Amino acid sequence: MTEHAVVIAGGGPTGLMLAAELALSGVDVVIVERRENQNRPGGRAGGLHSRTIEVLDQRGVAERFLTQGKLMQVAGFALIPLDISDFPTRHNYGLALSQEGIERVLAAWVDELKVPSYRGLEVTGFAQDETGVDVALSDGRSLRAKYLVGCDGGRSLVRKQAGIDFPGWDASISYLIAEVAMTEEPPLGFRPNERGINALRKLEDGRRVGAVLNEPLVRQRDQPTLDDLREALIAAYGTDFGVHDVTYLSRFSDMARQAACYRARRVLLAGDSAHVHAPTGGQGLNIGVQDAVNLGWKLAQVVSGTSPESLLDSYQAERHPIAARVLKLTMAQTALMRGDERTKALHERMSELLKLDEPRKQYGAMMSGLDVHYDLGAGHPLLGRRMPDLELVTETGPRRVFTRLHGARPALLNLGAPGALDVASAPWADRVQPIDARYSGVWELPVLGAVAAPMGVLIRPDGHVAWVGDGTDQGLRDALDTWLGGHRR
Repeated sequence: MTEHAVVIAGGGPTGLMLAAELALSGVDVVIVERRENQNRPGGRAGGLHSRTIEVLDQRGVAERFLTQGKLMQVAGFALIPLDISDFPTRHNYGLALSQEGIERVLAAWVDELKVPSYRGLEVTGFAQDETGVDVALSDGRSLRAKYLVGCDGGRSLVRKQAGIDFPGWDASISYLIAEVAMTEEPPLGFRPNERGINALRKLEDGRRVGAVLNEPLVRQRDQPTLDDLREALIAAYGTDFGVHDVTYLSRFSDMARQAACYRARRVLLAGDSAHVHAPTGGQGLNIGVQDAVNLGWKLAQVVSGTSPESLLDSYQAERHPIAARVLKLTMAQTALMRGDERTKALHERMSELLKLDEPRKQYGAMMSGLDVHYDLGAGHPLLGRRMPDLELVTETGPRRVFTRLHGARPALLNLGAPGALDVASAPWADRVQPIDARYSGVWELPVLGAVAAPMGVLIRPDGHVAWVGDGTDQGLRDALDTWLGGHRR
């Protein structure tokens, strides 16, 4: 039986990002993925919001993605655009890039990090004990791991076999997404009806058509057929435009469900295996990647023995509320996009509201992920929020904060007298990067605006602030012990 520290079931964006995070921390990790490569049939939507681009920038790979897609304002709420170009971030935009494109860049990075993969295989079962997990593969082989992470999608076998409940709301509407040829020239653009949005667009070849259509009746599990597609076209447009030569046809719905817990002993969940919802707002891929970045460094510290297993409890505590909010946001958007006259009137009022500066900033930060705040207790507004990518002045010259996070290691930023926050003799000396620096600019956070300049900041590997100092080291040792482990076990 082959042994690894961590087995990841699923090699989509979440699984790939988690593998990269673990590999950066020196963890022996392997991916099991049913696809032979990153090919995805059809034009599955993709795109990265601002905070996800920041996360990739923290690892030094953002530019690889930015050169493959189109920079644009992608944040929106129920198709109401939200301009974040005045937000205090280097990445005050989103990136239009297909999911296949995102996966290809992630996969190339993971290959550089020499993460092995079992491709063309699936996890078919597992059994866990006090020291690890035996993982069965579809070819009859077995793997042994300290931990198994299910990144295997909304119908996650890992979640089901772990006995983790998946409560939520059934679908109120279902959609077809297709790539087809049409004998007649269709009207392009959006067409709402009482159930929701319909849309037709030309594909890159200028001849074929991409379609998103709501269905007259809610359907979920069945594989859609050409007859289903014709029925949806006729219901929305009065004709099927002579649709034929279907090269891609899939169905999605607004079902919203979330795992009751993200961990069952040595089995964890991330991405769609932990939460599913309508794609409205482009949240799913992004919060999956951010799940991975939150979990990766914690799992690495537990695997290495640096931190106790209880550190994994903070993954659930921090990420479960984020996905719960996203579920409610997508449900609200689905309701707001129905085309009956009463809902259209509400949508018009919401559009007017989101043109006002304060609501625009609040919703823009929410939809772009820039307002994520983990509850780490009372204190400075930075505590639990993303660290801004400031241009610091150091003894070796100007340095951006994010460049110090490329290796997924925490950083202790001292903005007071050099050496004022000395951890050289502490048990954390080899676990945290001390940075003596100066910064004279404004500390500004999305929505909150300018905040008081701190004298010291402990930055976790995921870029969130774990401690803020006001000129003393009060509370620093407790924060180091909580997040970086005490004496090595």
